[in-house]
Amino acid sequence: MSGTSLDGIDVAVVEIARGRIQPLIFKTTPYPNAVREALLSVSNGMTHTAVIARLHFLLGELYADAIRATCHRRVPLKSIDLIGMHGQTIFHEGAPIEYLGHRIASTFQIGDPAIVAERTGIRTISNFRERDIAAGGRGAPLVPYVDQLLFRHRTKTRVALNIGGIANISVVHPLTQAKKPTIAFDTGPGNMVIDALVRRMTDGKAAFDRAGDIARAAQVHSKMLDGMLRDPYFKLAPPKTAGREQFGQDFAAGLIATGVPLEDLIATATEFTVRSIAVAIATHAPPESEVIASGGGIHNTHLMQRLRALLPAVSLTTSADFGIDPDAKEAIAFAALAHEFVQHRPANLPSATGARRAVLLGRDTPA
Repeated sequence: MSGTSLDGIDVAVVEIARGRIQPLIFKTTPYPNAVREALLSVSNGMTHTAVIARLHFLLGELYADAIRATCHRRVPLKSIDLIGMHGQTIFHEGAPIEYLGHRIASTFQIGDPAIVAERTGIRTISNFRERDIAAGGRGAPLVPYVDQLLFRHRTKTRVALNIGGIANISVVHPLTQAKKPTIAFDTGPGNMVIDALVRRMTDGKAAFDRAGDIARAAQVHSKMLDGMLRDPYFKLAPPKTAGREQFGQDFAAGLIATGVPLEDLIATATEFTVRSIAVAIATHAPPESEVIASGGGIHNTHLMQRLRALLPAVSLTTSADFGIDPDAKEAIAFAALAHEFVQHRPANLPSATGARRAVLLGRDTPA
């Protein structure tokens, strides 16, 4: 998995047997700075087809290298049956728009699965989002299906919260309410806006606000925050998805243009993330739900403290308490989705994506 935060390639080695998902190894391989900047330049931006084509094949090589590095001396590569490869999203527009006389929704993940299969000798499943869009869905979120497998409780409602570049929640109803449709959607920005501002403040020397120290020491600009929370995205009913198209470089550039000191913008963007998550949970989950957080945002202790302050009734833990490394959950999820594909089981949740029906997700590249 390589997500919207563009920090690197997450590889999880997972054993799936008798319906149980058991993580074995996890490793993140950071993107080289030049690769990261190149990916940022083509993500929802003007570019050349040559650049996209070259990155598409380069990422295949980098993914294969990351897999080999993760398995090296720990798990024999020949013991791996299957690779689930999400790819790097450079554009996602899940809601249809008018285009050349047609209503079109689209998504684009790069990273060539043929390179991965050829370099590793392992069957590779990729392109998980396309079929859901073809079935009328938004192509996201897909992880809620796996959240149900990992976290469903017999009697308790649990909210799986992921704070990556974008933040999202899955409201997992208990087994006693198993027929109740799962509510899952992107709540808005996670780390994306914060990280963009930190890179600007440090001239690229830092990629994120470690532990939230910058935000904790600065001032939230209340008037600006109120305006940010009036963004039309938050008025949309789920299912809905967000990405760089809403909260990417253009959004961050608009904040910077206001002239507010960058440290105060970082504090304001952090509170923006916290408030949008808290409102989503309070609106769509019972008051005393268990919230299980994962993703890079959980390391921002200031952000997590603010969440606890705004949601005093909920139990806020991390997926580590359930044996799932918070940094690894999405990589684990795409291993599970690849497994569902080869078992011929549909793995999208129409209640989460808006698809007309449940469909088989993925595209097969044989070893």
